[in-house]
Amino acid sequence: MTKIARRTILKSSAAAMAAMAAPSLAMAQARPSAARTIRAVFHGDVPSYDPIWTTANMSAYHGGMVYDTLFGIDSKGDAKPQMVNRYDYDAGSMTWTFELRPGLKWHDGTDVTTADVIPSIKRWAVRDGGGQHMMQRVKDIAAKDEKTFTISLKERYGLVLDVLAKTTTPVGFMMRKKEAETDPMQKIETVVGSGPFTLNLAETRPGTQYVYDRNPNYVPRNEAPSGISGGKVVKVDRVVFVNMPDSQTAVAALQAGEIDFYEIPQADFMPQLEADRNIKIQVLNEVGLVGQIRPNFLHPPFDNVKCRQALLYCVKQSDHMRATFGTSKYAKDTPSFFGMGTPMSNDANIGWYTGGQNFAKSKALLAEAGYKGEEVLLMQATNIPYMSNAAQLLAQELRQGGFNVRVESMDWSNVVQRRANKAPPAQGGWNIFITSSGGTAIGHPILLAAHAATGDKAWFGWPSDEKHEQLRAQWAVGETLADRQRIAREIQENAWNFVPQVYYGQWIQPAAMRTNLQGLLSVAEIIPWWNVEKV
Repeated sequence: MTKIARRTILKSSAAAMAAMAAPSLAMAQARPSAARTIRAVFHGDVPSYDPIWTTANMSAYHGGMVYDTLFGIDSKGDAKPQMVNRYDYDAGSMTWTFELRPGLKWHDGTDVTTADVIPSIKRWAVRDGGGQHMMQRVKDIAAKDEKTFTISLKERYGLVLDVLAKTTTPVGFMMRKKEAETDPMQKIETVVGSGPFTLNLAETRPGTQYVYDRNPNYVPRNEAPSGISGGKVVKVDRVVFVNMPDSQTAVAALQAGEIDFYEIPQADFMPQLEADRNIKIQVLNEVGLVGQIRPNFLHPPFDNVKCRQALLYCVKQSDHMRATFGTSKYAKDTPSFFGMGTPMSNDANIGWYTGGQNFAKSKALLAEAGYKGEEVLLMQATNIPYMSNAAQLLAQELRQGGFNVRVESMDWSNVVQRRANKAPPAQGGWNIFITSSGGTAIGHPILLAAHAATGDKAWFGWPSDEKHEQLRAQWAVGETLADRQRIAREIQENAWNFVPQVYYGQWIQPAAMRTNLQGLLSVAEIIPWWNVEKV
């Protein structure tokens, strides 16, 4: 965790760039050669072009191609200017002033101005847990001119840059004024960013492939790339996101050279891939992923805390990890609310874990709750193996623990659409869904949207807990790492009582790629395609 406590004078983060002419990208571009084209297969389809509306990583991957952010996190976890050229804050850190880089252009050739950026911040903050947390302390966001704006705070808050720079979803991507003023609860469909790639709609076929062309008018920063910050220098002409749900097909395509990159090869295929001299394995997210089981607080039975507590005694994480990863060295249990291997990991209130799986305890809690066998609708994403496996095993565990479970199978895109529905399960809603988040995000009490317990404004599942929010606020103003770790223990103590979610394990997911693919950067929850080339 980076502490932002330093005073600063107006900082210059990059040499000023000459303003550039920006012809419209509507002009057709010639189809690039295979040597200048990367074909990549990820964990799922792009469920929405709006990376603010959803926390789905595939939408964030799409967003990272076409949009840019005000700040970015470097490889050391520090927030660095990205679209911002210079920034300053007063002695009390109550008013922050930001100046945009010169020459920033939207893909339609128009200038990026504060009239775009301010509504972008406001729309994103409505959907993001970190953004919500910051905005509760913001008095005003105002334009000084077309390139300069201020954020005025009501109280001291040390996470302004961290929140703006976060790579956890939804990422704070900037959009044009006309898209940014869209109701945050409605998806945008028009894709006009200012990032290093443009979406080629003519060759994109939703559900099959998404084609991104190098933005010839993008001016990268001068710094070397680091994390998701620094110069976004694109070294190929095209990147194609190929939707290929079947793992065996994807592995065969990679070995045949039909694709260049496969994000989530299953453990069963790893020996085969490791033995192929044309394939290399690379871990892009070293903290890994944490599997989440998310109950819906709005409807029975999980509107009752006893029923949520019963979940803790049903899930055996090692069984879930074994079902997907076998005896892989890449998987482990994670009893900490902040995941394993993060600065906030701790062992407060984990008796439910150390005592082991206990179906009798689960049934006792259900009896205390007055559970009458109401149906639990569990959404199963069938096209993502680890989620599908987790859902099957969870259904079995819940039945053994006394729940009446019905599994509804669908692809991940439909899970993403349906999880936003607050209606009762019988009217299109749901009771439980399975997902995952980056371990780095899980380890941060503010930046992960799922850590907010703000009820109707919270992430899907809509948990509400006043004490949790008070503790998160205390954590945000903690002066030292020791302060924050102490408060993190209190957060975890309370969280494993009101149970906003349950975990089914933590794992590192190595990616597989052709050996001639070079330059992939390690970024939690985003896979950048700048700096990458085929050699």
